[in-house]
Amino acid sequence: MKEVQLSLDQVSSMRQIYEEMERGYEQVAAQLQFSCDGCPDNCCDSYFQHHTFVEWGYLWLGFRQLCETRQAEILERSRLYNTACEQALARNERPQVMCPLNENGRCSLYAHRLMVCRTHGVPATMQRPDGKRLDFPGCFRCQELVKKTFTHESEAPRADRTLLLRKLAMLENELMGGKRHLYPRIKLTIAQMLVNGPPSIATPHCERGMGGE
Repeated sequence: MKEVQLSLDQVSSMRQIYEEMERGYEQVAAQLQFSCDGCPDNCCDSYFQHHTFVEWGYLWLGFRQLCETRQAEILERSRLYNTACEQALARNERPQVMCPLNENGRCSLYAHRLMVCRTHGVPATMQRPDGKRLDFPGCFRCQELVKKTFTHESEAPRADRTLLLRKLAMLENELMGGKRHLYPRIKLTIAQMLVNGPPSIATPHCERGMGGE
């Protein structure tokens, strides 16, 4: 197994994508006059799963900057998180467990938080490669605001994430040496990404016997 590591250029590209996502979020939030201030809920207990090696690697860049004591504390919370989620799923329930990175309401890896953590809240839309458009209504508080403000939710402004997700997919393929299609898809929570260790890959079956691992 070989660890997947981002180059300095890829780290820079990742930051640029995240910054563009945040600007799009802030623009829609301003149009809706939406804010998380005073919200009784905490989105950090939402059950989010993540799908790219590039974000997994970026998360670990931040995690490795923490001291060993904090790393150990977060890993212990991550193991407890995984157990609680497994129990909820076994009951056919959607898990609602506080993210192991949340400490007193703040993210321990705020600068390295993942895409969903940065964009959840406001309405959004994206077009899949097959042309189908997907719409996301936003968090419950934003949905309530949209219902009060617009006759129909389709009238509300939305953050279009199509281009940024394409950039993310291109960066993911670059990270995997242009061979992303040869590797398995991933579907992991942040806790699983931490407990599993930094992202690593085996040599694809079609390349074994050619000097690969």
